Amino acid sequence: MFLRLVYESFRRQKRRKLLAGIAITLGVGVATAMIAVATDVGDKINRELRTFGANLIVTPQEDTLDVDIGGVNLKPPSDGAFLNEADLPNIENMFWRNNIMGFAPMLPVNVGGPNNNLTLLGTYFAKQLTVGKETFVTGVRTTHPWWKVEGMWPDDNSSDVLLGKNLAAKLGIRSGGFMEIAGQEHLVVGVLSTGGPEDDQVVAPLRMAQQILDKPGAVRRIYVSALTKPEDALARRDPKSMGPELYDRWYCSPYPQSIAYNLQETIPHSHAEQIRQVAQNEGTVLSRITGLMLLVTLAALLASALAVSAAMATAIFERRGEVGLMKALGASNFTISAIFFAEAALLALIGGVAGFAGGAMLANQIGRSIFGSAIVIQPVLFPVILAIAMIVTFAGSAAAIRRAAKLDPVFALRGEA
Repeated sequence: MFLRLVYESFRRQKRRKLLAGIAITLGVGVATAMIAVATDVGDKINRELRTFGANLIVTPQEDTLDVDIGGVNLKPPSDGAFLNEADLPNIENMFWRNNIMGFAPMLPVNVGGPNNNLTLLGTYFAKQLTVGKETFVTGVRTTHPWWKVEGMWPDDNSSDVLLGKNLAAKLGIRSGGFMEIAGQEHLVVGVLSTGGPEDDQVVAPLRMAQQILDKPGAVRRIYVSALTKPEDALARRDPKSMGPELYDRWYCSPYPQSIAYNLQETIPHSHAEQIRQVAQNEGTVLSRITGLMLLVTLAALLASALAVSAAMATAIFERRGEVGLMKALGASNFTISAIFFAEAALLALIGGVAGFAGGAMLANQIGRSIFGSAIVIQPVLFPVILAIAMIVTFAGSAAAIRRAAKLDPVFALRGEA
């Protein structure tokens, strides 16, 4: 009899049940899409944010020393401290290697020129490196994506150079011209525009800067572009003050600080730190995107609950005579509530399955249109979505079902309630 009552309710109130089912489907569908995007797209968003450029910098450990004796600063001059280029491939063997998008060593050299203060900056453009059996390409074209070149990029194994746009205009040299540097003619293959000090410099392959400085393998600093997660309270703690368990959790979380710490372990005699402005901006953007997704999800579920509440209230009002008759025949408040909650549960199940399917398609469409790749729907999300559908449906139906259970059968049968 119980199942028959539930079945007859759906058969005789198709329109009401359809409206409630659509409300649940839409709300759960949006929730599915937002949760799927939020759980899968973290790395995708982070990769998009890597267009901001490098977010970590590695310098010689000696540069962090600050020694004052008798009021005299004995800190070593920055030009005297270098890292070893031979240690750079080790970055691809470090713990967080899969989070490293690229790195670019830098070596500035004074080469005289106009006013005797012209700087040549040696770096990797798109350097091919081999570690074991793996080959990868890295350089400023990965870590400094805002660098724009009018002409061609130099080959890392050549002696060709780029001129900053301000320097090129000052010297009257265009792409395809030649420039004398350290007593030798070099082909200018492009004019570089960065909006930074490089606009007044010569930018060349790292090997050329090392030859001019007569320091093979010397590197002054390394810019690293890494996928990280926003900082929290744990990220800001000093690892030396942590116990073993907390330290493992900190070390195994892709915070900028933990990746920088791993870089220091990988590159001897180095000091690594995050470029604060970039890292903080990324954390802010990620937090705001996550907050926006949460807000959209809550709004969709609230709207769904309100729609279910309205549909259920109308359906119960239309069935007040039926409720009054059941109570007159001896049905308890629990029995009346159980019938309506069973109907709500069935609606939630149907709407949850339909919403999950629709939400999965919406999530994939968002992934392809914004990030150019599909969103992976985790299997564990399905029971979570069904649970959300149940909660939303029961929350929207509870008030109407409570009123139905308290109906006075006398007034209900007379059509006065």
